[in-house]
Amino acid sequence: MVDIATRVWNHKWKIDPIVRSLIDNDFYKLLMCQSIFRNRPDAHVTFSLINRSKDVRLADQIDEGELREQLDHIKSLSLTRGESTFLRGNTFYGKRQMFRPDFMEWFENMRLPDYHLEKRDGQYELTFEGKWHEVMLWEIPALAVLMELRGRAVLNDMRKFELQVLYARAMTKLWEKIDTLNALPNLRIADFGTRRRHSYLWQDWCVQAMVEGLGDKFVGTSNCLIAMKRDLEAIGTNAHELPMVFSALAKDDAALCQAPYKVLADWHEEHEGNLRIILPDTYGTKGFLDKAPDWLAGWTGIRIDSGDPAEGAEIAIRWWKARGEDPTKKLIIFSDGLDTAKIAELHTQFAGRARISFGWGTLLTNDFRGLTSDNRLSPFSMVCKAISANGSPTVKLSDNPNKAMGPAAEIERYKRVFGVGEQEKMDVIV
Repeated sequence: MVDIATRVWNHKWKIDPIVRSLIDNDFYKLLMCQSIFRNRPDAHVTFSLINRSKDVRLADQIDEGELREQLDHIKSLSLTRGESTFLRGNTFYGKRQMFRPDFMEWFENMRLPDYHLEKRDGQYELTFEGKWHEVMLWEIPALAVLMELRGRAVLNDMRKFELQVLYARAMTKLWEKIDTLNALPNLRIADFGTRRRHSYLWQDWCVQAMVEGLGDKFVGTSNCLIAMKRDLEAIGTNAHELPMVFSALAKDDAALCQAPYKVLADWHEEHEGNLRIILPDTYGTKGFLDKAPDWLAGWTGIRIDSGDPAEGAEIAIRWWKARGEDPTKKLIIFSDGLDTAKIAELHTQFAGRARISFGWGTLLTNDFRGLTSDNRLSPFSMVCKAISANGSPTVKLSDNPNKAMGPAAEIERYKRVFGVGEQEKMDVIV
């Protein structure tokens, strides 16, 4: 077992770059990347860092030179022979050769494109611009670098024994959570915590703790590198990025209305089984499902990622019943801001009504709340999103308007096209 406190104390070791592999990334990004590589290779997209927690002034805490050093290191990475073999030869979701030869040949020779970085009002403006299937792979590594550098800045003045005690307390806190979850019968839970993790080493430790503490109840990790190293299932399907970019590429309101279904039609042609998971909340869950084509009701399940999770699940169950489907055979994945109490509540509420699974993210891999003075290590809400495609702005409405993004005029247009009325604002935890 790695002595994390000692490694943090010596965190400038070259053995511990923050991102150490192109597959130190979420599995869904690779699945989407292959789909985009095949279906939209000429789309030109800009991604941008968005810090929702304005009180966390990253540019005041993180040294620009150190940030550039870490980002430049990521630009130098390429697939190793072992990583390529893992992607080419492994079985994912019961399917061998999930990643096709033409995609793998491109990926093996790919280097991430350049970035643009500047400081403004105590924050970093970090953007990536280029071909969609290239710049999209910056999202997760960029977030991981900023989260870990912010953590290092907080820990920088702590002495070795202070760090030992800090990590001992964090380990105890996590183990108590795992004990609580282990009491839930028939639990299915995965690690979704790469993007806002405390550090790579800590995420790896958390995954090992889940393996030991939960056994078969722990079904895998979204992190491809950890999945490879620990011989675990790589977990992930698709994200809001797909409908956001497809919608931005739509030529008129009629095409915009159909864009979220068009992207899933492409996905339907490429994937089956547990990869056919609907993410309906990009432009409002209820409206999306009300207008959805009948073939989508035959998909395996749905992921609830914003708004009131119980309400979202109830909407999905009513929709399946109205479309002649048996909800008890469908999969509902909860993945928004989860911690043990909410996981237990949802697990109890929906047991027997559907197949339930959980993607546990930031509060698995970055819960240092209450462990330092002034809560300086508490997680905060930061994302890296596609903000334009072929020159047109992207929009996300979400089931929680506090997660909405895009120009105000475009947000109003999208709300009109997708029939989104008044929405209840909810706190964004992470």
